[in-house]
Amino acid sequence: MTDPVRKDVDPKDSAKTRPQDQRQVPNVVLLIETSREFGRGLLHGIARYTKLHGPWRCFRQAGGLDSALPEWKDWAVDGAIMRDVIKSLPRYLQQVPILYVQHDRENYFPYPCILTDSDAIGTMGAEYLLDRGFESLAYCGLAGYVWSQGRGEHFCARVAKAGFSAHLYPIPQVASQRTWEKERHRIAEWLRLIPRPVGLMCCNDDRALQVVEACAIAGLDIPDDVAVLGVDNDILICELSDSPISSIALNTEAAGYEAASLLEELMSGRSRMDGQVIQVTGTHVVTRQSTDILAVKDGDVRAAIHYIREHGHFSLTVDDVVAATTVSRRVLEKKFRATLRRSIHREIRRVRVQNILRLLVGTDISIAEIASKTGFTGVEHIARYFREETGMSLREYRRTRVLR
Repeated sequence: MTDPVRKDVDPKDSAKTRPQDQRQVPNVVLLIETSREFGRGLLHGIARYTKLHGPWRCFRQAGGLDSALPEWKDWAVDGAIMRDVIKSLPRYLQQVPILYVQHDRENYFPYPCILTDSDAIGTMGAEYLLDRGFESLAYCGLAGYVWSQGRGEHFCARVAKAGFSAHLYPIPQVASQRTWEKERHRIAEWLRLIPRPVGLMCCNDDRALQVVEACAIAGLDIPDDVAVLGVDNDILICELSDSPISSIALNTEAAGYEAASLLEELMSGRSRMDGQVIQVTGTHVVTRQSTDILAVKDGDVRAAIHYIREHGHFSLTVDDVVAATTVSRRVLEKKFRATLRRSIHREIRRVRVQNILRLLVGTDISIAEIASKTGFTGVEHIARYFREETGMSLREYRRTRVLR
């Protein structure tokens, strides 16, 4: 049985040789980069949809964001999902439904679009670094991209809410100064001026890799001096870095699936283009060497946090945690609130929920198995606990964050 998502086919030949009984199979153009995890995730979701609800006859060209539109002048196209870097649409795309994938624009109306949730992603990055005890925090973005700017704004807002000020990398205004050969020395100098240790969020994994390289130029250690966090969880970037990079994973596959479903409705006439928005948001942080540090000076608090994280899959009590330190419960509670601005009990619950989330979005195991692995007595117990902490059911969270 052939895969409904076909690649490297000449569209004109396909249109000419298509059997009569297959004329209802839609011709769909996918102009999404394969050079980055973001685009590959979307394509995985689209492929999953076509296998379940297709077939579609999909045509695409492998490449990056700067790939030119193919010259498919005589092909009858029924719809497209594409990046917004294309400034002028060819004739074969001007009269068909299109879903745009955000790159450097913000308003797509009346076209439907896939947008990254800058609020959630920036906030998640800030909370992750704050939870690791950082009081010096920073953000390094890219010029000209609304998603980068949005992530930075919400990162800074969350840091400010915690009572701190974030250091923003001053992006050069002149494009000629933004070549990596020149900019890496600017980033290195900027890093030298920030109080350390610093928790630094980058707008994406590409930028995080550049920051890792700039740290080497500046003579700064990762993660002891600079803890670096990226976005996209691009394995080829994160794990091939000299210091493997921690990164926020996104639900791109689920978004790709939802986008394909919407395009199907548009092509069939069941819906019309009305500015529909599909959001890509963060699911969890994949921790690697670049943030494997606790920026907590107090030894008792650090010992308590280590104990909670090592035993977070059990049903811990505050007394269990106190017993792992050399101070009384009253003193440890006071230190926790002064250092982390939360109670020991809140830290136990926070870590426990994070353990649930990692299994929920990172594995295929059942809810019952997750309950067993995280110290709950059954599905009802873990379901109640999770809803109290997140406001969502376990199944709802899994369905909206990851495609299974």
